[in-house]
Amino acid sequence: MVATLLSVFSVFAKNMTDPKAERTFIAIKPDGVQRGLIGDIIKRFEQKGYKLVAGKLMWAPKELLMNHYKDLADKPFYNGLVAYMASGPVFAMVWEGKAVVATGRKILGATNPLDSAPGTIRGDYCIDVGRNICHGSDAVETAQREIALWFKDDELNDYEFADKKWIYE
Repeated sequence: MVATLLSVFSVFAKNMTDPKAERTFIAIKPDGVQRGLIGDIIKRFEQKGYKLVAGKLMWAPKELLMNHYKDLADKPFYNGLVAYMASGPVFAMVWEGKAVVATGRKILGATNPLDSAPGTIRGDYCIDVGRNICHGSDAVETAQREIALWFKDDELNDYEFADKKWIYE
């Protein structure tokens, strides 16, 4: 009997996930800030059940943007993207929760807004890819790199989410 209970507990423990284990970087680009969409975008992530652990409104320095988008440096649109992102304030955020990187991308919608489903941020608020109002990390490793670029460790808040028991099993 004890062996059976330990076996069941072991399987249960392996299937449990730590909702704090994953963080993603989401930035509202200058077009989203200028259009007054910060609150609506935050609301989508909050309603899903994700926890905001950092956020700041800032004019991103060109050097930061060049580093952030360095994987696109060989693309013809790179210089225009960096210039655009430096053209106005950006609202940078870190969100935390179970599968937040992949789910965050789904909440944002496809990079090209015309390919985004209604109900996604880009599907509801955008038309052109060059004005797709948000950036979202595309992988856990990318998120870690981007968070480190945009935020100092002491800017990341670690706290127990009051609604955790109502969101996670």
